[in-house]
Order: sequence, then C-alpha cells, then structure tokens
Amino acid sequence: MQRGMILRRITLFSLVIGIAVALTWLVARAMAPGGYSGFEVLTLLAFAGTAPWTALCAANALLGFALLLGSRDAPGLVLPAWRLARCGAPSARTAIVICIRNEEMGGVLPPLERLLYGLRGKGDFRLWFLSDSNAGLAEEEEAIAALATRHAGVHYRRRVENTGFKAGNVMDFCDHHAADAEFMLCLDADSEMSAEAVLGLVACMEADARLAIVQQLIVGRPASAAFPRLFQFGMRAGMRIWATGQAWWQGDEGPYWGHNALIRIAPFREHARLEPLPDGSAILSHDQVEAVRLHAAGWKVAALPIEAGSMEGNPPALPEFMARDLRWGAGNMQYFALFRLPGMTWMGKWQLAQAILLFAGAPLWVAVLLFSVANAVLGGETDKPALALAMFATWAAQHAPKLLGYAEVLCKPALAASYGGRAAFAQGAALEILFTTLLDPVTLFSKAMFLAVLPFRRSKGQSGQKWAPQNRADRGVAWADAARLLWPHTLFGLAVFALLPLSAWGWALPWVAGLVLAVPLCVVTSSPGVSAWLRARRVAATPEELNPPAAPPP
Repeated sequence: MQRGMILRRITLFSLVIGIAVALTWLVARAMAPGGYSGFEVLTLLAFAGTAPWTALCAANALLGFALLLGSRDAPGLVLPAWRLARCGAPSARTAIVICIRNEEMGGVLPPLERLLYGLRGKGDFRLWFLSDSNAGLAEEEEAIAALATRHAGVHYRRRVENTGFKAGNVMDFCDHHAADAEFMLCLDADSEMSAEAVLGLVACMEADARLAIVQQLIVGRPASAAFPRLFQFGMRAGMRIWATGQAWWQGDEGPYWGHNALIRIAPFREHARLEPLPDGSAILSHDQVEAVRLHAAGWKVAALPIEAGSMEGNPPALPEFMARDLRWGAGNMQYFALFRLPGMTWMGKWQLAQAILLFAGAPLWVAVLLFSVANAVLGGETDKPALALAMFATWAAQHAPKLLGYAEVLCKPALAASYGGRAAFAQGAALEILFTTLLDPVTLFSKAMFLAVLPFRRSKGQSGQKWAPQNRADRGVAWADAARLLWPHTLFGLAVFALLPLSAWGWALPWVAGLVLAVPLCVVTSSPGVSAWLRARRVAATPEELNPPAAPPP
C-alpha cells in the first residue's frame, strides 16, 4: 500500500476515535451530577456502542467537505483514472445489463431509450434484459420486442428459476451470454444514466487495466410523491459529501452499490461468484461481498464521486421504504458469517463491518432511550445544559454529511442556482430536516424490532427475505393501513411519554416525537394532495426536475 494512502487512513481513524471519545465524554459529563446510577452506566455503555458509526459519519463528512471546497478536481483527486481518461469513443464492447422481475415496462423503457439514443455512434454498446419474471411475460416480451425494432443490439433472456436472486442473474449472464464484451454496465429496473456518464465510466475503465469496478454516485430520479422527494433531497447532499470523503481514504478498495456501475467482466466472473452460506441460504446483499472478493484478488474497486447523469427511483412511501431497509438489514447481518473468507484484506473486512454497523446501532439506540427513561423515572440527576449540548452534538455528527452537503451548495452559487437559487434550496433543506427528524426514530425502531427476531428466523435456515417485485408506483397510504403497520411505534412512543416525569419531556421529545406521529407521517408524506402542493411550489426540487433531460426523437 502506498505511504500516502496509509496516512489518509490514519487521518480518518484518528478523526473517528477523537469524535467518538468526545461525544461519549459529553454524555458522561451530562450524567455526572450525583454520581453514576446503574441505569446511567448502562446508558453510557449503549451510547458508546453507537459512537463509532456516528463518528464515522462526522469524519467522512469533514473530509468530503474539505475536498469539495478545497479542490477544483475532487473526483480526480480520489480516482486517478478520472484524470487519465481519454476523450472519444471507447474501443471495448460494453454490455448494458438490466435485471427485471415483474416490472411495469412502461416505467423501465423510457430511460433506457434515452440512453441508447445518446450512445448511438459513440461505441459498441449492447443492451441485455435479464428477466427473472414469472408474471406479465407477454407484456414484457412485447415491450422489449418493440424496443428492438427501434434500436440494434437489444437482447432478452429470461430464466425460469431466479437462483441466487439478482447476483445469480448477473453471473448467469457472465457465464453464458457475455460473449466478447469486455465490460458490463449494471442497471436496476429503476436506474437511469446519461450517455455522458456511461462514456465517462468506460473511459476510466480503459485508463486503468486493473480497475474491476468503477461506481458512480446515484441520486434520486425526480419524484412526484412527498416521501421520496424529501428523502432523496437530503440523501443526495449527504451522499456527495460522504462518498467523496470515503473515496479519499478507501482508494482502490472502495464500495460497490450493485447498480449504476461499470464492471470488467473477466475478473468479476472469476472472483465474484457467490456460494451459499453455511446454512444453505443465498447471500442477499451481494454487492459489497463481490467488491471485497475483488479486493482480495488484487483488483481495484473505486467510487467516482460525481452525481451528474446517474439516478435511481426511491420507494414511493414509508411502507415500501421500511421494507427495503429491512431487506438490506437482513443481507448485511449475513456478513457476520463472511469475516473468515480466505485472502480478505483488512479494508475488505472493514467494508463488511461498516455495513453491519449501519444497522447494528439501531437496537443500541433503543437501549439508550429505555435506560434513560428508567433513570429519569427513578429520579436520576443530569446536567441539563450538558445533556442538551451532548444531544445536539450527537445529532449534528450523525447528520454531518447532509448538513455539510447543504453548506456546500449554499457556498457555491452555480450549484445553488441549479436548485433554483439559495432561497429555494434552503426552504427544501429546512423541510427535509424536519422530515428526517421525525423519520429517524421510526426507522431505528423498525430496525431494532427486525434485528430482535432475525436470529430466530435464521435458526430455521431462513433469511426472512425473498426477492419480491418492488412497488415503485406513487400511491397514498390509508390511515388504517398505516396504523396496522406502525402501531408498535406509536404505542412505544406513547409509553415513553406516559412513564417520564414532565421535567424530562424536553430531552425525550426529539427522540420519540417521530414514534408518536408515525402514522400521520406515513399518511401525510404519501398524500397525493400534499405531494401536488410540494411539486407546484417546487419545494425540494432537484436539478433534474428543474432541467429535465431532452426526450429522444420520435
């Protein structure tokens, strides 16, 4: 490993340790009056367990913010191949592969058609539909056949059994259909990429013969529903900052997020094949495992922290968002069985640990709340100003990528103008912060409940998850449906307020307001009327909404 990369990683982990210690000290200081009760010790221990992930958020954010404000070419700084990439049509053949399963083709095809028109005459690109559908087959085949009449190089392959889920679908293509293609661009059914973004990834790959995966940032497609509109507004700002900071210290051992990425087929076919887990179940969160295996084989996996021209759809409402989150959680928890894979690099192990931390902190946060409530009920003393400072510092550290992403936009007039100006951007950011403040407790409680029962599902050799078709349609959520899904969250929040003395409601409110209001939050953020109101006023609008891509010629 180059000395410079070692210094970068030392810098990152020094920041993480320093921030984690500082946050834990602030909480300990707030609990110091009157000595430490048993519940205060338990609270402090649970909080200390959450501190590494919180500190990593803040450290990545500080590094990414410094790079984006201090460098004119942050992508080139973190990915040398970006600077070496040449202009012009690529020499290699690239297969564009899109995995589908019972999808509404009317939503899948238009972004692909725009991409195919943009790539015409600019290289050798072939489009492959990799179908695992078991319903709507006639409509699927008819839609793809119509596309093939308008564009050369469109192929369709359907498997009868979706063995290995998406990872198995892609590997089946590599084994039997890749032919003489050197690269493949992996897309999901809700992916959208511009020709310029794809050509940039291919140029990076051709500039570095040891690069196995180059992964671009993925932002949300313009959303009509309120929930994805608000969620992806903040996610976009945070991801840009996070990914830039992370790419700086991870270098050639970066992440793979499963789609909107270019892959060198030969090493992927050789090293990224996934066998079943010891209990016989398939690996669900395949992407990071594939990246780790390529690291171990000496191949580079890199992130290109550029967001232009790379998009995806986000869940249309809270129920679909929670289902996706828990599906990811089930996959990430499988990584405990993979740490002893032969030949893994230390960074590969860290990648798996980081994925676990993303979900493992949820039960600890619930424990922090429960122990704090018990301490307050029993009359435990706290330094209220110190507690307020500790809570604010923790919240700011957790959300540092997004907050500094907002600051970056406000610091750059041209970037702010793409959002409609600073005032419009600040309005969207303020509403998103309120939305996230209410959403965070709901998602944490859901993860905690899910992880509590996951080991029992595993004991029967079941992952608890299947690759079911996703609902991508905007729709409202009825009050009764929201109540059936979220009654445990509401009941838990109300119980906390009922148990707490009035003097403790101040610090508890930011924790449990989202739980108490979970049902209204679900209904309102899926409401067609609220969604239309936001769209009409362009609240939380993205650059792609304000300046949509040109439609392909008829």
